[in-house]
Amino acid sequence: MRQFIKFDSGEDTNMKINEWLKDLPYTFLQGNPDTEVNEVVYDSRKAVPGAVFVCMKGSRRDSHDFIPQVLAAGVKVLVTERPVEAPEDVTVIQTEDGRQALALLSAARFGYPARKLRMIGVTGTKGKTTTTHMIRAIMEANGQKTGMIGTNGVYIGQTHTPTLNTTPESYDLHRHFAQMVEEGCSCCVMEVSSQAFKMRRVDGIVFDYAVFTNISQDHIGPDEHADFAEYLACKKQIFAQSRHALINMDDEHVEEIVCDIPCEWDGFGLHENAKYQAEHIHYVSQPDFVGVEFDIRGKHEIPVRVSIPGRFNVYNALAASAVCLCAGARTGRLQHALEHLRINGRMEIVHTSERCCVIVDYAHNAVSMESLLETLRDYHPKRLVCVFGCGGNRSKDRRYGMGEIAGRMADLSIITADNSRFEKVEDIIADIRGSVEKAGGRYLEIPDRREAISYSITHAEPGDMIAVIGKGHEDYQEIEGVRYPFLDRAVIEEVVARLGGQA
Repeated sequence: MRQFIKFDSGEDTNMKINEWLKDLPYTFLQGNPDTEVNEVVYDSRKAVPGAVFVCMKGSRRDSHDFIPQVLAAGVKVLVTERPVEAPEDVTVIQTEDGRQALALLSAARFGYPARKLRMIGVTGTKGKTTTTHMIRAIMEANGQKTGMIGTNGVYIGQTHTPTLNTTPESYDLHRHFAQMVEEGCSCCVMEVSSQAFKMRRVDGIVFDYAVFTNISQDHIGPDEHADFAEYLACKKQIFAQSRHALINMDDEHVEEIVCDIPCEWDGFGLHENAKYQAEHIHYVSQPDFVGVEFDIRGKHEIPVRVSIPGRFNVYNALAASAVCLCAGARTGRLQHALEHLRINGRMEIVHTSERCCVIVDYAHNAVSMESLLETLRDYHPKRLVCVFGCGGNRSKDRRYGMGEIAGRMADLSIITADNSRFEKVEDIIADIRGSVEKAGGRYLEIPDRREAISYSITHAEPGDMIAVIGKGHEDYQEIEGVRYPFLDRAVIEEVVARLGGQA
C-alpha cells in the first residue's frame, strides 16, 4: 500500500549531499560528503548559498564555464561531468551525465514525490494530449484526484500552469509532482516526449503504467533525432521504466515496438489479438451529441460513447480505457467520463444544435488539417466550413499547404488572422488565398478573427459543421510582438449567447 504523505519543500530543512547522491553513480573528487544542501540549480543565475550546482555540456552552452560565477554566489557543492578546479572548501562530485544527475538530484531534493503517486506515462507520435486528458477524466470520475502534465500545460486541481515543453525539465517535473502530492493527488498522468528520454528528463521515474499510442516519421532533424531508429529507441525507453505497458497493436511498427521490451504488456486496437479491442464503431451526429460510439471487447465488455469526433479518437479512448481498467476504474464511471469529455482546443465541440455544430481544434499544418477535415466529412455535414489563418514569420509552405487542403476539402473557407506576429495579416491571407483558388475552393476573406468566427455562425445553414482551427487552446493573439487576450471557444460562446435560440 502506497503511503501518501505531506510534501516537505525542504526550504527550512538542510540535507547532507551524500543523502541526495544515493541513486546517482558518481566519483567523489574533493570536499566534504556531509556538506549541507537545500536546493538544486542548473542555471547559474539562480545560484544561492546552500545549492548544488549541476554542470552540463550542451550543444550550445557548457555550464562548466559558469563555475566562477556560482562560487562567487556562495555555492559550495558542484556536480560536474569532468574534473574542475575549485577551492578546497568546495565539494566536487563527478558524474558521467549531468542531465541524469539533475533528474536524480531533483527527485531527492523534493522528497521523491513520484514514488507517492500512481504514475501513468503516455508516449507516441500522435494522440498523447487527448489520451492523457481522457485518462485524467476517467481517473477523477473514479475519485482519484489526478495531476496532469503535457502539451497544454500542468493541471493540478483547478490550477493550470503553461509549460514550454511537452515534458518539462526534470527539476520542474519533480517540483510539479511535489505540488500534486501537497494538493492531495493520488495519481499523475503525463505526456512523455522522445526528447524527454533523449535529454534524460524522466530518469529515475518508474511508471506504474505506460501507454504507447503509435509511432510514425516525425521529430527527425537537427536538434531532434538523427533518424527513425533513434526516435523509436528513445520512445521505447519508457518500457524500461514501467511496470506494465498498453501498446497499440494496429501500429505498422508494432513488431519493432514490442521486440525485447522488459515489462509486462497488453495490446489495444482493432486487432483480433488485442486484449482491449474496439468493435461496432459508428459516428454519431445529434443536436446534443457529436462523437463516436463503439464496444470494448476482450478482457472487458463495455459499450462507450466518446464526445470527441473521429476514428483516431477511438484509439485514444481505447488506450485510456485500457490503462484505467487496469488501474481498477469502474465501468459506469468510465462511460460517464468519456461521454461528457471536453478537451480544450482538441476536437472540442463548443456548440451543437439543429442548425450547426462548431468545433475548435489546434490543427495548424496541412497534415493535421487534412486529418481533421477527413474526420468531419465522416459525419456528412450539409456544408463543411473552415475558419482559419496561418502564423506570421513562419514557413510560407504551411500557408500554401493549408490553403490547398481547405480549397480541396472544405465547402467554404473563411480566411482570417492567426498569430500574425510581425507580418501583415493581408499578406498572409494573400498567400493562403492563392492556394485555395488553385484548388478550386470557395472562400471569404475576413481579416478580423472575431468577425470571421461570428460570420461563420450567424450565416450557418442547417446541418453545417464549422471548424475553427489553428489556435486551439491558445488564449492570445500575437500581433507586432504583443499578445492580446483571445480564445476561440470564448468568442464562439459569446456569438451563440448573442443569437439566443437562433444559433
